[in-house]
Amino acid sequence: MTQTAGNLRDLHGIRLADRPLIVCDVDDVVLDFVTPFIAFLKKREHELRPVSFRLTGNVYSLKDGLPADRDAVKAFTDAFFAEQDLWQNAAEAAVETLDDLAREADIVFLTAMPPRHRDLRRRVLKGLGLTHPIIATEEPKGPTVHALHGGRDLPLAFVDDLYVNLHSVRDHAPAALLVNLSSRHVLAPFAPHPGDGVTIAADWHEAARHIRAHFSGGRGDA
Repeated sequence: MTQTAGNLRDLHGIRLADRPLIVCDVDDVVLDFVTPFIAFLKKREHELRPVSFRLTGNVYSLKDGLPADRDAVKAFTDAFFAEQDLWQNAAEAAVETLDDLAREADIVFLTAMPPRHRDLRRRVLKGLGLTHPIIATEEPKGPTVHALHGGRDLPLAFVDDLYVNLHSVRDHAPAALLVNLSSRHVLAPFAPHPGDGVTIAADWHEAARHIRAHFSGGRGDA
């Protein structure tokens, strides 16, 4: 898929060093999302009733008990992102682990959100000491990762909580290490298995071990 002009501007502004690259999702990987989103919904007289690994169909009005439709859930998430600085905190061990990994690899955040919220997300991450470049997109992540890493003969790792993003990167950067990592939240038990070729990490410490093992395996064309 062709990248948007906004994504291309993001990519053109990123300068990678001659070392491995970690591309990392943000929501429920670096920042908690589902848990603060539940509190956000409660303030708006709605609640999350977890019966599947998604938001649409699981958000209900506290006034009449009716489920919020797809457009309403999208509006809630957009409003949440508009004030994410009031709600989101770092996922467990994310900051210190990424700080440590940054000694040996470049890190780029690839967050699934409307690009208009990117600057606020950058400020939230910077407030935690995470100053790595950030790309915000609502498009499939595989083409972005491929465009970012290009034909570099260096190891690549991709960390995300959603199998669709992991599979997208697998299709476009087949030599990448794919790490499935998610914060502990009420939807986590409903998460589908990410499939073959994806490494599942229970926490950031385990993810870091897998990433370092991949890097130590040598150079790889992605």
